[in-house]
This record gives sequence, structure tokens and C-alpha cells, in this order.
Amino acid sequence: MLRNICGTAYRSIFYQRKAYANSSAVLVGKLGFAHSTQPAVDSQGIETNRMSQVANGQTGLLPPPKGLVAPINVPQKLLMGPGPTNVSPRVQQASGLQLIGHMHAETFQIMDEIKAGMQYAFQTKNQWTLVISGPGHLGMEAVLVNLLEPGDKVLIGVNGLWGKRAVDLANRLGASPLALEQEAGKSLSLDEIEQGLSKHKPKVLFLVHSESSTGVMQPLVGVGDLCRKYDCLLVVDTVASLGGVPFFMDDWKIDAVYTGSQKVIGAPPGLAPISFGPRAVEAIKSRKSPVKSYLLNMNELTIQWQCGDPSIPRIYHHTPPVNLFYALREALAELTEEGLENVWKRHAEASARLHAGIRSLGLKLFVQNESDRLPTVTTILVPEGIDWKKVIQYLMEKHKIEIAGGLGPTVGKVFRIGVLGCNATPEKVDRVLQALKEGLEFAKLQGHL
Repeated sequence: MLRNICGTAYRSIFYQRKAYANSSAVLVGKLGFAHSTQPAVDSQGIETNRMSQVANGQTGLLPPPKGLVAPINVPQKLLMGPGPTNVSPRVQQASGLQLIGHMHAETFQIMDEIKAGMQYAFQTKNQWTLVISGPGHLGMEAVLVNLLEPGDKVLIGVNGLWGKRAVDLANRLGASPLALEQEAGKSLSLDEIEQGLSKHKPKVLFLVHSESSTGVMQPLVGVGDLCRKYDCLLVVDTVASLGGVPFFMDDWKIDAVYTGSQKVIGAPPGLAPISFGPRAVEAIKSRKSPVKSYLLNMNELTIQWQCGDPSIPRIYHHTPPVNLFYALREALAELTEEGLENVWKRHAEASARLHAGIRSLGLKLFVQNESDRLPTVTTILVPEGIDWKKVIQYLMEKHKIEIAGGLGPTVGKVFRIGVLGCNATPEKVDRVLQALKEGLEFAKLQGHL
């Protein structure tokens, strides 16, 4: 069939050239130009030669990639970094189910079930609770691009990489970001937050609940009341914490929140659950300028998710990753079946076990204040004289276990170990501690060679 197709293509090219040659000859004869110095075209010979080249694979067509000839091979690894985490067999199986259309009734039912699951995980009754097609980072962009207009003041808590990233995004949107800075390894106090609100009178306060680059968890109780006092919207990043620690969106008066699918929730990466409260919805609907993103425009995306009046028919907005919806739905089903309080308890116990094991190895935690420590992602000071890269490499090559180094302000200073989702178990914690012990001994030995 390829030969026939290519032969047809080349015959078409040949006849186009022949017609052009004939018309040129007529033009030359009429105008009296000299005959062309180009050699005569043996059209039959060219076509025969081209077909021969096609048959012998000599047409300049790129060869098939050799790496794609064999089936895909994905090794088994234990992901004990800050995310993504391993997924359960149930979630993994769901992601491979038969693809159906994104506007099918069955898909809409799955989306509705995801919405209910996320309302449970966020502990909110917000109608505008949905999922964005993209990583957790896109959740950050979504809240900022919908809530901020050019010139709007946004006060951003900065004690790690993700606060700095929010400042960058706000600048790109033409807003006026104001950094409320704290040193890496510490959270912001209520007094510091109130001073910032009182001084700057921002439209939005942005806080990172789970600063995974430093291992800090920002306390949120009382912040919502301060934001009401200063007529400010409260936005919270929970990418590395939601599901692993207590979180109450409505009770804490949080106006917008987002997370990632690949952390505690235990689904593959690629989805960003998000929720907007009534005050945030009103701010979006009353904007003076259009939302500067089509994909992230909540005025339209919420219709596809049917977040408002159920009598309004769903409209096509974009084609989402349906198979990831399957996986997220099942991950939320497991979360619901275990119960939030039980999941919180399991992660707290796993974190405590990890911290005790770290101390038994003679290591020190990076976050000094115990109440500031993020249970789901632990930061450990790299011992003096140890090449942290060699430790991480040893764990991967010897045990197929992933842990991470520092990120942003902690690069070269810490190891980061995550206990997320189905990996928050005593057995997994013990495995990573034993491997870490070996890795440190290996790195220490390498340092003496």
C-alpha cells in the first residue's frame, strides 16, 4: 500500500512538472527566447527511479525510532520523595480502563462524583469545586488569573519556592505582588499576617499551606477572620498537604484553594482540584477586565463541570484527560472509604515514625519548631561532609527508592522525604530509613576515598 501511495504521489509531481515544462516551451517559442540549457527530462526514467527508491527505502524518509520497536518497560520504584507518590492497584487499574468521550453521560457522572469527593476532601459546600486539566502548579495560575486584575495588590507569604513562584505569576499578570517574607524553615505568625494586611490593604492574601521546598506547614486558623476584617480574599495552596493533615475550607473561611492529584490523594499527576467560595465567585463575576486565560476561565470551565444551575446544559470547553478522571475518582473513593480522620491519623503516625527514625540515625530535622513541620514532607539537614547527591543516587540504584534533595532555598542543604497516600505506612517508612542509613554510610565512605 505504501508503494502505491508513494507511486501516486510521484506521478502527480511528474505530471505537474511535465505541464510546467510544456507551458514554458510554448512561452519560449512565442517570445523568441533561446532554448533552455537544462538537459531534457526523462520523465519515465525519473518515475521509475523514484518508485525504485521508495521500494528500497531510499527516499530520504526518516527511519522508525528503534526505541519504539520494543514494548515500554517501566521499573518498579518506591516513590518516597515530595511527590508524585505511588498509586494503589485500584487507582492504577482504573487509569487503564476503556476511553470514552469527554461529553458522554458516563463521563459527566464521573465528574460529578469527583466534585463530591473533592468537596469532602476540602471540607466545603462550594458549588464551584472542580478539577483543572494540568498539574498542581496550574491551580496556582488558575486562582491568580481569575482573581487578580492589572494593578490589584496581592500579599504573598514567601518562606520557600512556591511563595516566590506566586510572586512571579502575579507580576506576569500585571498585578502588584507584595512579599510577606519569612526565613526558610519557619511559618508566618498571625501578628505578622495582620501587620501585612493592615499596611498594604491587598485584594488577595496568598499563603502556601504546605511549602514542600522547606517542609513547613503554615497554620491557617484565624487567618480567614483577619481577611474578613481587612476585606481581603484568602487563597491557599494545599498541593502537598490536602488529605494528609486536617483542613477545613469553610470553617477556616478560605475563599479559594487548590491542590494536586499526585500527592496525598494518590492519583497520577496531571489534575489540579480547585474550589472557589462565594466571595471569590463574586469577585470573578464582577471583574472589570476579561480573565487573561481561556483554559483557566472559571466563568466558562464551571459550565462544563456544571458547578451552577443544573438546568443549564454543559458546554464543551476543552478535552480533558478522561483516563486521569477515572484514576482520581477511584483515589477519592479510597479516601472516602478510609475516612478523612483515619487518613489524617495514618499520615501523622507515619510522620512521627519517620522523625523518630531520623533522630536514631543521628540526623537533624531542618524545621526547628515542631508545630511548623509539614507531616507529609519532611526536610532533613544534610550532615557536614556528606555529598547529598551520592546518597540519593545510592538509594535509587541500590534500592529503587526515590528521595529528593532540596528545592529553591534548600538546595544542597536538605534531603526531602515524603510520606504520601498509600506510602504513609510503617513498612514503607522503615524501608526508606534502612536505605537512607546505607546511603549515608556509602557517601561517608566515598568521601574518605
